Amino acid sequence: MFQKERITNTMAAKSTYTGEQIVILEGLEPVRKRPAMYIGSTSLSGVHHCLNEIIDNSIDEALAGYAKNVWVTIHKDESCTVKDDGRGIPVDKNTKYGVTALELVMTKLHAGGKFEGKAYKVSGGLHGVGASVVNALSLWTKVEVRRDGKAYQQEYKRGIAISTVKTLGKADDTGTIVSFLPDAEIFKDGIHLSFDTVKKQVRDRAYLIAKLAFHLIDERNDNEEAHFYFEGGITSLVKALNRNKTIVHMPIAIQKTSDDGEISLEATLQYNDGFSENIESYVNVIHTVEGGTHLTGFRMALTRAINDYAKKSGVTKSAEDNIVGEDTREGLTAIVYIKMPSEFLQFEGQTKGKLGNAEVQPFVQSAVKEGLETFFEENPADARAIMEKVFLAARARLAAKAAKDAIIRKGALEGASLPGKLADCQEKNASISELFIVEGDSAGGSAKQGRDRKFQAILPLRGKILNTERARLDKIIEFEELKNLVIALGMGIADSLNPEKLRYHRIIMMTDADVDGEHIMTLLLTFFYRHLPYVVEHGHLYIAQPPLYKLTYGKNSYLAYSDEEKEKVLKEHKDDIKTNPIIQRYKGLGEMNPEQLWETTMNPKNRIMRQVTMDDAAAVDQVFTMLMGDEVPPRKKFIQTHAKSATLDI
Repeated sequence: MFQKERITNTMAAKSTYTGEQIVILEGLEPVRKRPAMYIGSTSLSGVHHCLNEIIDNSIDEALAGYAKNVWVTIHKDESCTVKDDGRGIPVDKNTKYGVTALELVMTKLHAGGKFEGKAYKVSGGLHGVGASVVNALSLWTKVEVRRDGKAYQQEYKRGIAISTVKTLGKADDTGTIVSFLPDAEIFKDGIHLSFDTVKKQVRDRAYLIAKLAFHLIDERNDNEEAHFYFEGGITSLVKALNRNKTIVHMPIAIQKTSDDGEISLEATLQYNDGFSENIESYVNVIHTVEGGTHLTGFRMALTRAINDYAKKSGVTKSAEDNIVGEDTREGLTAIVYIKMPSEFLQFEGQTKGKLGNAEVQPFVQSAVKEGLETFFEENPADARAIMEKVFLAARARLAAKAAKDAIIRKGALEGASLPGKLADCQEKNASISELFIVEGDSAGGSAKQGRDRKFQAILPLRGKILNTERARLDKIIEFEELKNLVIALGMGIADSLNPEKLRYHRIIMMTDADVDGEHIMTLLLTFFYRHLPYVVEHGHLYIAQPPLYKLTYGKNSYLAYSDEEKEKVLKEHKDDIKTNPIIQRYKGLGEMNPEQLWETTMNPKNRIMRQVTMDDAAAVDQVFTMLMGDEVPPRKKFIQTHAKSATLDI
């Protein structure tokens, strides 16, 4: 059974946490002038980042061995409260700076107990800017501290203390309660937090820290609640990511601490029978979305360990038979989690997207290779299953490469002329060019006649396209409609992908509002998500929304994009004329003439489009696996669950 190993217990037992450990590096003035430097963005994502900074301060107490619970509440006025049952921020006066430790932490940049590694050995915060930056970017902040049998409080406005630290009275518990309201002058896109996003961010942290309970409440939505607690840590996360997939073996959990006790590794990996790679990496509680030295070390160890075992067991005879890293990652789900003292961490920028510590790579590489070798020796049946999976991927890669090379030699992809069915636009600037992918030749005809030829291109698709959820590259390239789409986009696919050659920065799927149209839409989404994720991740994919109804009152016409809008139009115009309106239901784009299609769906001034985003990649992965994969039971359960809310197209 996987057990989480702490490297902070010894330190936690001996450490003291007082005001003397708070150190200031510089003032707080730059934060409100250049907030994006500290939180990455002043959009809504910046508001989420502020909440995460406060949550991570509570998590630091858990990593140090003190807190067991974290409560997060979003109030009706959009303010947030984060509470923990840790030790509480010190409130004694720091003799060096002449103010309380609490005020230092909340009002001075780079003030905290993380720099010298005395109060915290492992911490999610790197630069000690979290609490002070959130305070500076909030209209108001209130902190309540419970420690030493008393409750204390201090209030702030835009980062400036408006009261001294007050004693509220006796307290039977310990901990810190931080409440803040993000400043709308800074976050001009709004401060309305997405509860689903908060849940995902907190859930990820709950997986990383075994046995720490999180409690979320959204008072804006009838006190909606979510609670997370995982005994198994990252092993539980790997199992969740592989839900609804056919697994090849049970999770492999690897743990190791460096000889000097400064670096601790937890890694869990498991193969499924799919083709997609899903590897996530973390340092302390920080999701390193761009990877870094820990991820590089893991990948190198995985390839070497599998090659060594294959050679040892006689699967391969020479170096020419060796597999490559790409083969070892097909169908792999893995979490790589490093814990190390905060003062040694080296990140690229304040947003901490990529780990740069050179000493981490050889440590992770050695630990993972040793762990895999032990697992292979002790579990020969699972080792054989992994070898079969990996070498099947290698054979498929070689077959796909041969098929692709053959097609390229025929001039079908690289250097190929544009598809004959593509009605291209005149504009060569990709940033203002649009490609409409339309269903059928009839809709394609209307779209070609109705478009603005200067910047709008049209590519009609004939019939249902290939379900690419479990299709390899050679099958995709052989499928005529998908091959035409790849050529039209211009940036290639798989290892030949070159994003700089993308010919359109708006790729708009435009299908009929019926069952067949929705199916084609799902097939296209599957293709982009599985094989051209760059398009989705960088915001280039859109869904056009043609109207469902046209309501005509004499000489006046109104468009409705949903049943609700139709009812609203009927209600608003019930007294306009005595005769009943003529209601036309659009089921196909081909029913519209070119002028109607332009005015309702293609004209940038009038049209409605939905941008396809991928906020929760794990959730998206599970949805596509369930809906488009081979496993029937999960799909059947989904249909039964949602059948009552389905709309029949009869």
